[in-house]
Amino acid sequence: MKRSVLTRYRALAYITGVLLVLLTLGMIGKYALGLDGAADFTKVVSIAHGWLYVVYLVFAFDLGSKAKWPVGKQLWVLIAGTIPTAAFFVERKISAELADKVTDPAPGAVKA
Repeated sequence: MKRSVLTRYRALAYITGVLLVLLTLGMIGKYALGLDGAADFTKVVSIAHGWLYVVYLVFAFDLGSKAKWPVGKQLWVLIAGTIPTAAFFVERKISAELADKVTDPAPGAVKA
């Protein structure tokens, strides 16, 4: 499996995780604390998280299919983007697990 498949999954896992934490904090500010401007903040962050979560799903599914994961594991990775902070832990576990299966893009290339 190419390193780029894992790298793009990792990037979207972090982005999705950060946006979900921000969204959670925005919802707390909006509903529990009644902060001014929290409604606009949550609207922007929820739209961004929603669209980027779709991209995360595509990248995670691509990674899982190339890693030949069972369905249960694949579903857990896909759902991790909806649970605040879960994406960080799942990404760490997946990256450690796939570290030895990842190949460089050009194994025969000479580095300068």
